This record gives sequence, structure tokens and C-alpha cells, in this order.
Amino acid sequence: MMAATTPMNPHSIDHLTARPGLSCFLVEDSPVIRENLIATFEEMLGMQVVGVAEDEHAALRWLQRPDSACDLMIIDIFLKTGTGLEVLARAKALRPELKLVVLTNYATTEMRRRCMMLGADRVFDKSAELEELLAYCETVPDQR
Repeated sequence: MMAATTPMNPHSIDHLTARPGLSCFLVEDSPVIRENLIATFEEMLGMQVVGVAEDEHAALRWLQRPDSACDLMIIDIFLKTGTGLEVLARAKALRPELKLVVLTNYATTEMRRRCMMLGADRVFDKSAELEELLAYCETVPDQR
């Protein structure tokens, strides 16, 4: 889990550049992690976070809204209520054009396999692969 006292080092990923127009919806139950991720995405990538959900129900409700739109959905597996796995599967069915990323503390080989089978484009470990996540986010506009 990304601790509030461990801010991202902006100098370690200075090769990243802002990509105007990139937007994401974040499904994360921890307020501290959510706020750190939003700040990092906005500052490092120029990404617009168009909404957040802390549980399965809120994420699915947003996905079903006709006016919901984004390029990327970032989903944690363990949520306040429900599961990110269900959000992932439903997002893939409802919005096949969305890039779907799982960001979790539980990035075991089996969980990565399961997420990929449910439609994830990528799976990242919160504690060890944040720079890789940011680098991946940079490629999303090129994949549209």
C-alpha cells in the first residue's frame, strides 16, 4: 500500500511528459492513496481524473451513466464494499473501448492471470510498480 508519508519522487520519472486530454476514472477505497494518485496523475501526466468511487456499487453506477466517459479506468481489487474484480468484468462488458488497469497490493501471479482473463489491459503492484503505471498511462493516448 502506498503510504501517505512516501510521496512519489518526481525526479525518478522525469522522462514522462504531459498528455493533454487523457482522462481516467479511479476506483480506490483508501482516501490517502486516492488523493496521492490523483495529485500524481495530474502533476506528472496532466491527466484529468473525471471521477472516483470507493466501492463496487458506486463504480458500476458511474459506468452505467450515459454521460460517463474517460480513456482509462484504474481499479483496486479490494474495495470498501464489493470487489474490483466485478468492476473490471462489468467495465469490460459495458465499455469495451476503455483501457482497464488494476492497481493492487495483491498482485500475485494468480491474481494477475485472473485480472487479465476478466479484461484488464495491465496489472500493477501498488508498492512496487507505480513508475511502470505512469509510463503505461503515457502510452494510452497513442492506443486510442
